Parts: sequence; C-alpha cells; structure tokens
Amino acid sequence: MAPKAKLLLFHLALLHGLLHTLISEAANETDALALLQLKASLTGDPLQITSSWNSSTHFCQWRGILCGRKHQRVTVLNLQSLQLSGTLSPYIGNLTFLRRLYLFNNTLAGTIPSEIGRLRRLEELYLTNNSFSGEIPPSISRCSNLVAFDAGYNRLEGNLPPEIGSLSNLRIFSVRRNSLAGAIPPSYGNLSSLREFRAGSNDFSGRIPDELGQLKSLETLHLTINSLSGEIPDSIFNLSSLTLLALGANLFSGSLPWNLGISLPNLQSFDVASNRLTGSIPGSFSNASNLESFDVALNYLSGTVPVSFSNASNLEQLQLQNNSLGNAGGEDDLSFISSLSNATNFQALIMDHNNFGGRLPVDIGNLSALQILYISENKLSGELPLEIQNLNNLQRLVAFDNGFSGTIPSTIGKLQNLEELDLSNNSFTGNVPSSIGNLTELLELKLARNNLQGEIPSRIGNCTKLITLDLSRNNFSGLIPTQVMSLASLSVFLNLSHNDLTGSIPVEVGNLQNMGGLDLSHNGLSGSIPSSLGSCVRLESVNLQGNQLQGAIPSSLRSLRGIQRLDISSNNLSGQIPEFFEGMNLLQILNLSHNSFEGELSVNGVLRNDSVVSVIGNSKLCGGVAEFNLPPCSFSRQSKALSHKLKIVISTICSLLVLTFMGSCLLIFWIKRRGKQDRVTADDLQVKLSYQRLHKQPSYQRLHKATNGFSSANLIGIGSFGSVYKGVMDENGATVAIKVFKLERRGASKSFIAECEALRNIRHRNLVKIVTACSSVDYHGNDFKALIYEFFANGSLEEWLHHPVQRTGHLPRSLDFLQRLNVAIDVASALDYLQHQCQTPIVHCDLKPSNVLLDDDMTGHVGDFGLARFLSSLDKRSFEGRTSSVGVRGTVGYAPPEYGMGNLVSIQGDVYSYGILLLEMFTGRRPTDESLGAGLNLHNFVQFALLEKSAAKVVDQALFDELLLGVTSHASTSSSEYIPKSEKSEELLISIFEVGLACSSDIPQERLGIREAALKLVSVRNKLVGSALPEGESAKAGPCM
Repeated sequence: MAPKAKLLLFHLALLHGLLHTLISEAANETDALALLQLKASLTGDPLQITSSWNSSTHFCQWRGILCGRKHQRVTVLNLQSLQLSGTLSPYIGNLTFLRRLYLFNNTLAGTIPSEIGRLRRLEELYLTNNSFSGEIPPSISRCSNLVAFDAGYNRLEGNLPPEIGSLSNLRIFSVRRNSLAGAIPPSYGNLSSLREFRAGSNDFSGRIPDELGQLKSLETLHLTINSLSGEIPDSIFNLSSLTLLALGANLFSGSLPWNLGISLPNLQSFDVASNRLTGSIPGSFSNASNLESFDVALNYLSGTVPVSFSNASNLEQLQLQNNSLGNAGGEDDLSFISSLSNATNFQALIMDHNNFGGRLPVDIGNLSALQILYISENKLSGELPLEIQNLNNLQRLVAFDNGFSGTIPSTIGKLQNLEELDLSNNSFTGNVPSSIGNLTELLELKLARNNLQGEIPSRIGNCTKLITLDLSRNNFSGLIPTQVMSLASLSVFLNLSHNDLTGSIPVEVGNLQNMGGLDLSHNGLSGSIPSSLGSCVRLESVNLQGNQLQGAIPSSLRSLRGIQRLDISSNNLSGQIPEFFEGMNLLQILNLSHNSFEGELSVNGVLRNDSVVSVIGNSKLCGGVAEFNLPPCSFSRQSKALSHKLKIVISTICSLLVLTFMGSCLLIFWIKRRGKQDRVTADDLQVKLSYQRLHKQPSYQRLHKATNGFSSANLIGIGSFGSVYKGVMDENGATVAIKVFKLERRGASKSFIAECEALRNIRHRNLVKIVTACSSVDYHGNDFKALIYEFFANGSLEEWLHHPVQRTGHLPRSLDFLQRLNVAIDVASALDYLQHQCQTPIVHCDLKPSNVLLDDDMTGHVGDFGLARFLSSLDKRSFEGRTSSVGVRGTVGYAPPEYGMGNLVSIQGDVYSYGILLLEMFTGRRPTDESLGAGLNLHNFVQFALLEKSAAKVVDQALFDELLLGVTSHASTSSSEYIPKSEKSEELLISIFEVGLACSSDIPQERLGIREAALKLVSVRNKLVGSALPEGESAKAGPCM
C-alpha cells in the first residue's frame, strides 16, 4: 500500500477515535444532566438518597444508579421504597440506554411524562404505589422492548391507550387500583407474550373483548372490582395457560360453560364472585386438578353442586355463599363434601345463605385442616355429626338459621382452637355439654333460639377470652353461674333472656366492667338489683324486664353515665325513682313501667321526656310532667319541690357570677378554635375526602344490602367501638370495608368523629384510604354511623402473624423476613408522616397488628384512627416533647407505661407502640403472651436474649427456619431470592431487635425518633437485599415480582 494511503487511513482512524470519544463524553454529560434534573424535580427526599448526586463523584457511582460497563451509560435507575415525593422530570427521556426503571413505593405525583417513549431500550417500568395522575401516555408504545409495565396503586384516569397493544414483548401489564375507565381495547389481544394482565379496582365498563382470547401465554387475568358487563367470552375460557382468573365484583351475566374445568386445566384460582351469573356450577371442574381457590359467591347460581373435587388435592378454600344452590332438602345436597377429603390443606368452606338441605355428612370430619366452616342460613337438618371432633384446626363454626336437632355433641369440646361458635336458631335440645369449657380460645358463643335446657354450665367460666355470650330464648333453668358473671373478658354482650332462670342476680356481675350490653329479661330472677351493677361503667344497654326483682333502684347505678337503654319494667321494684336519672342525658329508653314505685316523679332533665321514659303501671307515683297523666302530689311535697326549685335558682345566680369571670377565658378558647367544627358530620367528610369512589353518601339500605344484612359471613373484624364488614356496593360492584359503629357503646360517637377528623385531610401511601361515610338511621329508627374504606383482601398483620390462613392460591402461609421488614418500614413511614409532615401532628394512640392492613402487594397500611388525637397546640419545632391530656390508653401491651400514670398522649407514645409492634413481628409473640414468663414483658424478653447474644432463641420459628436453617416453609416467590441464609442473618436480626428496644424504652425521652428508626430499618433492608444480588449490583435490587 502506498505511503499516502497508509497515512490517510491513519488520520481517518485517529479522527474516528476522536469523534467516538467526543460523542461518548457528550452522551455521558447528557445522562448526568438528566439525573440532576430528576433530582431537581423531587420535593422530598427524607432518606437523603440523592445527596450523593453531585459532581464530586461520577454519576455511575451515585446511589440507585447502575451503568453499563462498555459505554458507562445509565442502564438501571432504582429508587424504590425511598419515601421520595415530587414529580418525574421529562428529562427521564434522555437516559436513552435505560433498561430498568424502578420508582415504586414512593409518593411521586404529577403525570407520567410522555418522554418515556424515547427509551427504546427500556424493558421494565415499575411505577407502582405512588400518586401519579392523568392518563397513561400512548408514547409508551414506542418502548418496543418493554417486558413489564406496572402502574398500579396510583390515581391514573382516562382510557387505556390502544397503542400499547403493539408491544409484542410485553409479559406483565398491571394498572390495578386506579381510576381508569372506558373499555378494554381489543388491540390488547395482540400482546402475544403477555402472561399477567391486572386491571382490577378501576372503572372499566363494557364487555371483555373477544380478542383477549388470543393471548395464548396468559397466566393471570385479574379484572375484579370494575363495571364490566355482558357475558364472559368463551374465548377467555379457552385460555388453557390460565392459572388465575379473577373476574369478581363486576356485572357479568350468563352462565358458566359446561367444559370450563376441561378447557382450563392449569387453573389454580377461580373468582367470579359478586356478579349476575345464573345456571349451575359445571361438573367439569372435577378435572381442575391444580385448583386452590374457588369463589362463585354472590351470584344467582342454582341446582346441586355436582362437582367432585377429589382431584383437587391442593384446594384450600371453597366459597359458594349467597346463591340458590341446593334442593332445599335433598339428601345429596352436600355429597360434594366427601370429595374434599383429598385436599389435605383445605381450610375454608363457606356456603351460607343457600338452599342446601339434608344432613351434614360425616365426611366433614376428614377435613383435618379446616379452619372456617360457614353453613348458616340453609335448610340443613339432623344432628351435628360426632366426627366434627376431628376438626382440630377449626376456628369458626357458624351454623345459625338451619334445622339442626338433637343434642350438641360433647366432643365439640375437643375443638380447642375454636374462636366462634354460632348454633343459633336451630332445634337443638338437651343440655349444653360441660366440655364447652375446654374451648379456651372462644371469643363468641351463640346458642340462642333453640330448645336447650338444664343449667347453664359453670365451666363456661373457663372461656376467659369470651367477648359475646348469647344463650337467649331457650329453656335454661336454675341459677346464673357466678363463674359466668366473673368473665371480665365479656365486652360486647351477655344475653340470657327468655329462659327459666331463678335465684338472684349474682353480685359478681360487677366484674363485667367492660360489658356493653346485658340482657337478663323474661326469666324468674328474684331478689334486689345488686349494687355491684354500678361497677359496670361501660354498660350502654341493660334489660331486666319481666322478672320478680324487688327492692329499690340502687344508688350505685348513677355511675352508669354511658347508659342509653335501661329496662327494668314488669318487676316488683319499689321505692322512689332516683333523681340521678335526670342527668343521664344519653338515655334513649328508660322503662320503669309496671312496678311499685312511689313518691314524686321529677320534672327535670331526662325524666320530663315522655318519649324516653315510661312509668305506666305504678299506681303510687305522682307529679311529673302532664304527659305522664300522674295524679298531683300532696301540698307538702309541692312545697318541698318549690323549696328545691328556689335553691336551684339561688345556685344558678351564684353560678352566673362565676361564669362571668370565666367568660373571657371561654371567649379566648372559642377564638382559637374558630373555624374548626366541634363535630365532623358525614356530609362534612363527604366534601373533604380526597379519595372518593362512590361520589355520594350511601344510605343505610345500600350498606345493608352490600353486606347481606351485616351477616356474620361478611364480618371481617370486631373492635372496641364497632364491627367491620366486607361489602360489595351494588352500583359499581366495588368491594369495600364497612366499619359500623356501635353507637350504644360509650365513646363510639366520639370515635367516629375522631376518625373523620383524622382522615379527612391526610393522604399517604401507607395510610388506609377512606372512601366515604354514612350517617343515617337503621330499620328500627336508631342512629346509624359507618365509615367506608378501601378493602384489603390480605387482611391485617395480626392475622398473618398469629392466624396464618392462605387466602388465595398465590399467597404465602406466613410472612417471610423481607416482607416483615418491608411492612415495618411502611408503618414507620406512615408514623413519620403523621408526626412530621402533617400541618398538625397526629398521634394514632392505638398502633397494633390488627390496625395494620396489607394490600395485594403485601404493603402495610395503618388504619383505625378512632382514638387519634391532634396535638394542635404544639410548635412544630419542639412538639416531640409535648403531650395532650386525654383519657385514652390504647391497647394493653402496646400502650406506653406513661399513659397509665397521667393520661399523657404524645408522639413518643406511638413510637413505643411501634417498638412493641416491631418486636412482635420478629419474635412472633404478643406483648401479653404468657410464654414470656412471670415478671417479663416483650421488651425485657428480647433485651435479655441480646445480652446473652442469643437472638436466635427469641426469633419467630418460621424466620428461624428460613434465615438460620435455610428452610423455606412456604411457596413465596416474591422475595425469597433476597433471603441471606448465612452467618449474617443473626446480625440483621440483632439490628432489628435493637431498633425495637430503642423505640420501646420505658422513658419517653430516651426513645428513638421514628424517622431514625425508619432509616436504620432501611439500612438493614439494603444489606439484606444487597446480599442476594450479583456482583456489581449491590444495594440495587429490582422489584419483587
């Protein structure tokens, strides 16, 4: 080659290298500038993640950034779960080498920038659990390599872009829990690689397009809680790859195809509940050998259940409730139960409110793993089979409103895990077996409306966790056992009415200091009303009507300041009607009729209201207001009354002088509270709610219908001031949680107001979102108040820690280490928001596992603000040390010790509760657990273990197996890849326990701040996640999929 040619080639190569260097440096500069713009768009970074994003280090070394080795361009941006707020800058479109973008679990807002469409190399886009709004940009369709798109749990609206149907590589598409509307585009049938399609909890309408039946690789189709209608296309039922088909809570009609079980051989979870389906259950389901969960509840299905589930060895729950299944007496109605014997992990059979008849088959005893058995409101008859004794794991047996007869088998006492037993409204006879006293875990015992006889077993007193006992409308005789009256746990209701009980009311009734309602009416009780009844200061309803009680009304009843209904009519009571009734302003019913009361009836206070008070049938009474039509009293009594009135007038004048002095103070107080309502009504809340799906306040009738008449089958929780029901709203099929306040309970109304006040102006991804409220009257004319929340299908943290039940075919039996850690960080994030990011700091006052709810992604959400308090007088710069004096103590074990000494509420109190919660999550022990030993609480129990360098001795057994032995006890696929089965495991546990101990110190000033606690736990998580990633990707974990 000629020298000139060689020289030319040399210069060309040199020029090429120079141009490549210049282009590379320019590209690198573009990435750096784009990242800095992303940082500038953030308004909150409490963990200081982007503090390292500056010119002192190369951007490839910045936290959350991963670059390719060849070009040093950004390929991964991982900012998940970092409490970031602000917006997503359009400059994201300049990171043209980006392959993975993880922004989930933050509070980012604004729209999704259309510039994302410039990221042609993008493979994974996770925006889950933020506050993004607006529409999904159609430009995303230009990300031709996109494999996963998840924008669930945001505020997105508008329609789904049809253009997304061109993404032939897309495997995961999720937009659940948004406000998207319109029809599902038929073009999505072109997503030939799609495996997961999740669009539940939106406002989609119209029909499911037939084209979705072209998705031959589809494994998950989740469209629950929408307004989809019409018949379910046959093409959907031909997707043989489906493992999860969830179409519940829509408006689908038509019937299920006969070959459904054959065409979907891989089906694991089937949910078409709460629709308008008719016809029968296809017998072909007997071929669905992989079936784990089957739910056809709340439809119009009829006929028998012809399915043999003998091949479904993995079946765990069967929900058939609220249909018209059965032949109302057919002996073979329940023959399908025998086929469930092969399902060794079968846990829930829910078939109430149908037309099932015949006997409960003896094969029920073969379901040894069964935990929930709901068979109420059917036409079942015969005796309960003795084989029911084999159900050692049974927790709930609800069989009310049937035709069962015979005696209650004594072997029922072997069900020692039973928490609820309801056999009401049947035809049981004979005695209640004394073995029922063996059910020490029992919370509710209801045997009302039967033909039971004999004495009430005294061994019921062994059921020391009972909160409700209803034995009414039977033929019980003899004395009321003192052991029953000594059950201090009874806090909801004790009903022994309409029996043949005799003797006196035991003085031990004074032990029922937490009782809300007592009904001993229509018996043969004699003697006097015990003065100890006045110790039951939380009583709101007392009914002693129709007995043979004698003597005067004891003065101790003046202590029942929360009483709303008191009926002592039709007895032989005598003496004067006490004047202390005048000041019981909460009384709605005071029935004193048909006794032998005498003397003058007061004309003051409640006693002047004839719509509340009844005194007919007391011939020796006089005076009172004219409406009672009582004879006038003698002159001496009238003079005495006038003298009494004169004293009142003089006292009033003196009081006015004092009131004048206090006027200025009251005026100042009023000015400070001006503009703030004394009472938050449901209508006020309706205007201010930031999250609203129902758009208008629902009526009592709608809520009654949504919960099937507030049936026990829909009951998902019981609290101090109310019960929580699962409900499906009729107009849009939305599944919600409805908290119905027991207004007859003292403090319930205040709890309603407190929760409205606390929730109306706060919003955080880890707080339970309220949908709307209801303030109305029920069918009996009684006040009715309820709050409606978003529904969390995974229940509460309490259930997962102490009552693990597999709710769907894809959920683990218990929480693994990373899941617990994530929930702990979620709760800390919520508390940090309440304490440091609200205009007025809020103290929750009742933080405990049952008030932490888990969503589909196992993200924690703090709820139940019924005891919450605003620290409105505090300066934001110094409120950590201040308190608010209110009479709230929270829950025993979780409330800090200072609450019991001075009723002082502070944010440090919530930190204490959080510390106990954290220790409970990783030890598996409640703070009141008897296994802790005498003189030990959970804090000391863990502290002693750390001093002995033996954290492994106190860790939850499930975590011990998982972390320290390397054994995984469940089929979790979401986070098991991050579990470090090495010597570092105990070090991580110790770090977590140290945070729990620092938060739960007895001295408030020594407790760790909640933000610092969150940072320490995030640090533990980074170590945990980093230990499982490949070399070069430490601390940069991808999403849990």
